[in-house]
Amino acid sequence: MQYLLMCCIDEELWAKLPDTQKGKIMREYGELMQAIGTSGHLRASVKLGPSSSSATVREKNGKPVITDGPFTETREQIGGYHLVECRGLDEAISIAARIPTVRVGGSIEVRPVEQASGGYVAAAVM
Repeated sequence: MQYLLMCCIDEELWAKLPDTQKGKIMREYGELMQAIGTSGHLRASVKLGPSSSSATVREKNGKPVITDGPFTETREQIGGYHLVECRGLDEAISIAARIPTVRVGGSIEVRPVEQASGGYVAAAVM
């Protein structure tokens, strides 16, 4: 079964960390991604740009409303995600607990990827 591990962190908190600590965390991240890639768990992984470069799309009165920049109702923003293949939720949680940003105030939301009638919904490759 596939699980999406959504990595959330307060971007202001991250910005305040010393560069040496950020570098250590990112090296640990690389080692973890290598390990879960080698083990066959990793299906996809991406680091997102800052929320200040984002746009939010909503609908009001039948028309799209686009808000530039960060528009979050939470202190944490999604900084990236990992799609993993696991035997079950416990295994996915075990991988999520190894993500190094958890140690500096981040959180990882673990969600199962639901199947469509024909199997998993796959993204188109461009």
